[in-house]
Amino acid sequence: MKEQLQPFVRYLSEERGLSRSTIESYERDLSMFFEYAAEDGLILPDHVRKHHIAKYLLHLKQSGRAVATLSRTVSSIRAFFKFLVLTQVLTSDPAVHMETPKQEKRLPSVISIADIGRLLDAPGPETAGGVRDKAMLELLYATGIRVSELIALDISDVNLDMGFVRCMGASGKERIIPLGKVASSSMNEYIAAARSRFAKPGREESALFLNHLGTRMTRQGFWKIIKKYARESGIEQEITPHTLRHSFAAHLVENGADLRVVQEMLGHADISTTQIYSQVTRSRMKDVYDQTHPRAK
Repeated sequence: MKEQLQPFVRYLSEERGLSRSTIESYERDLSMFFEYAAEDGLILPDHVRKHHIAKYLLHLKQSGRAVATLSRTVSSIRAFFKFLVLTQVLTSDPAVHMETPKQEKRLPSVISIADIGRLLDAPGPETAGGVRDKAMLELLYATGIRVSELIALDISDVNLDMGFVRCMGASGKERIIPLGKVASSSMNEYIAAARSRFAKPGREESALFLNHLGTRMTRQGFWKIIKKYARESGIEQEITPHTLRHSFAAHLVENGADLRVVQEMLGHADISTTQIYSQVTRSRMKDVYDQTHPRAK
């Protein structure tokens, strides 16, 4: 089987266009499987049967491997044997019906409306940096867009008169998301008074949010900004840019927003991805009940 690994790797790179890190993960998973199979005398691809793969996965599970590792291993093995059938090395696929272990869905991390208020009020209006940071935080919470979408925004993507922002999702699908009055006001102040303080003379820059170099804000730059204001506002909970996206969705659902509308604003392809925010709301409701009802405990 080892002889087929490099042709498979070339296929992943040249035909499927996978990243180097993903391909390396496939190689590691398969090399471990080949080593285990060789101990059972399984050298050639047509020696392998479904029960051999199941036995290997059980071995990994009993060794304490995480569900995510098991899922990735199944994907690697399935892709490998599918390739061997595709290239006519095998006539049948022993991994074709192997099920991927289900990963337990963890509830997304959200922060309370009170903590959101403290975070968004943390940037001071005295400096251009504070005005810009306030606009970014307000926009992120007002729209629920991803940080990658936030920093990719151009000035032309924002229409403050009509009150909406246009962003392009990871799948290339455009979304139009409404802006509230507070976010619109912060954005207007930034564009009218602060953005020019970052722009460099003689250089045209289409990016909406600029850093101190006069170029587009980076993910790392925004990450540092949100961490800074989380500390300053005294929020003990771990906060990432995605926390604002989760909080945006959870707070909408908590206040009765239609799940389909939230799905559209978040850019989720499947409604089941959005439904997890209903679980967050139920979980928060139970926490409040347990903490406040005199006979809850």
